[in-house]
Amino acid sequence: MQPDGPGGGMAQDAEPPLTVVRPGEGRTEDLGDGVGVAFKLWGADTHGSISVVEHPFEVGALVSAHLHTREDEYSIVTEGEIGFRSGDREVVLGPGGYITKPRGELHAMWNAGTAPARMIEIISPAGFELFFRDVAELAASGVEDPAEFVALAATYGLQFGEPDWMPDVVDRYGLTPPAW
Repeated sequence: MQPDGPGGGMAQDAEPPLTVVRPGEGRTEDLGDGVGVAFKLWGADTHGSISVVEHPFEVGALVSAHLHTREDEYSIVTEGEIGFRSGDREVVLGPGGYITKPRGELHAMWNAGTAPARMIEIISPAGFELFFRDVAELAASGVEDPAEFVALAATYGLQFGEPDWMPDVVDRYGLTPPAW
C-alpha cells in the first residue's frame, strides 16, 4: 500500500495486468500442410519476454529445416510423438518430453507417430508468434506462391535450409514436405 496523498490514508496498489487462457481457448489457425497453431500468450501479454503457442501436427506433417536469427524456442510434447532434428542431434519425444531449439541452429520437427500429435512452443523473446498469424492470413487469402511465404519469413529473421539429412528423415517417417 502507498500513501494516498498528503495526510491521507493508504490506497491499494493497482494490480498488474493478468492474462487468463482456459483450456481450449485462444485463437486457432491452420498453417497448412498438416500443422496448425493455437495462440495462448502473445508478446503483448508478457511485455515481450515470451510468447506461447500450441502446434497440432497431423500424421505425416513436417516443419522443414529452418533457423531463427532472433529467438530461441522451447518445446513440450503434450500428445503423440514428435521428432526433432537440431544440428546433428535427432530425438523423438512423447508426452511430457521437452527440448530446446537455440537460435542460429538449423532444425526441423515432424509427427513421428501414427496418431495426431501436439506440442507447446515457448518463444523467447516474443514476436515470432506474429509470423504464425501472418502465415495463416496468407494461407486463408489463397496465396500459394512459395516466394511470398519465403519473403514473409525473411521479415521475421527466419531462414530455410536444405540439409543433407532431410530426405532421410522424410523417408524414414513417411512425411509430406510442405508445399512451400
